[in-house]
Amino acid sequence: MSKIDKIEELQNLLKEDQTNFQARRELAVLLLDLGYAQEAKQHFLYLSKIFSDDSGICYNLGITYEKLKDLDKAQEAYLKAIELAPEQTDAYYNLGLVYMDKKQYEKAVDCFESVLSKDNNDSNSYFSIGLCYFKEGKLDGAKYYFQRTIDLNDQDIYAHFYIGNILKEEGDNEGAREKFQKVLELSPDYSWAYFNLASIDYEENNFDAAISNLEKTIDLNPKDIEAYKIFAKLMSKLSQYSKAEAIIKQAIENCGENGDLYYILAQINKLQNKRADYVKSMNQALKLNSTLSAPPKLVKKELDKFLS
Repeated sequence: MSKIDKIEELQNLLKEDQTNFQARRELAVLLLDLGYAQEAKQHFLYLSKIFSDDSGICYNLGITYEKLKDLDKAQEAYLKAIELAPEQTDAYYNLGLVYMDKKQYEKAVDCFESVLSKDNNDSNSYFSIGLCYFKEGKLDGAKYYFQRTIDLNDQDIYAHFYIGNILKEEGDNEGAREKFQKVLELSPDYSWAYFNLASIDYEENNFDAAISNLEKTIDLNPKDIEAYKIFAKLMSKLSQYSKAEAIIKQAIENCGENGDLYYILAQINKLQNKRADYVKSMNQALKLNSTLSAPPKLVKKELDKFLS
């Protein structure tokens, strides 16, 4: 029986008997599993009023609210689940994720440490603590917890990836390169690893390698706007202006109109002595100033100077 057929069967049982609580619980869990969070919520709320001391219902209600992006209600539901069953770790972990989404990192770390106090080999909790520290800019602590994650699970590509980012931030390009290559060994289609390798190659003037990695990045993720930016700048640096222009136009086509892209295109137009195209691209960049990294006043000043 398919899951959709099972839903229909459970709905029919409830039509016959609204007090069939087992059928309602099964239906709510199945709806949640299939992505019907709003429908699942109604059933879990109904059950929570009848079984107010059921930690499982509170926990699933927390998941439901989390999927609906109602973080305050999710937090409330997980706290209730923990109150009812403090020995269970799942609610602590999910509550930690809610606190992370709310950028309350200290509270999140407390939750993950509660999980580790009951299961010292929970690699997901080590990773999540590392991610909290990373988001707070506490890179030494982040690196420690990401390494603890890898010690328990060497297949965790994200822990390797974040350590690579930290090493790159610290100026250890060789160590970072090794980490990003490890990520690709585990997950050959992970575009961000190719992008970061390309960034290192670009920084070190290894242009052939940078081009190869940028091409792989864009092939795997055609909407990676940062890859297009670096690629176009690299082609301009090599005086391949037509190629640089084509890359930016491809970026606009795949990623949508963007102030930074038009500003870069304007600089390429200028290098090609395409005066009319330069002015047009600069005006378009100013029009899209909400996606322009450079201060619009400076861009306008640059354009006015060119026109004077």
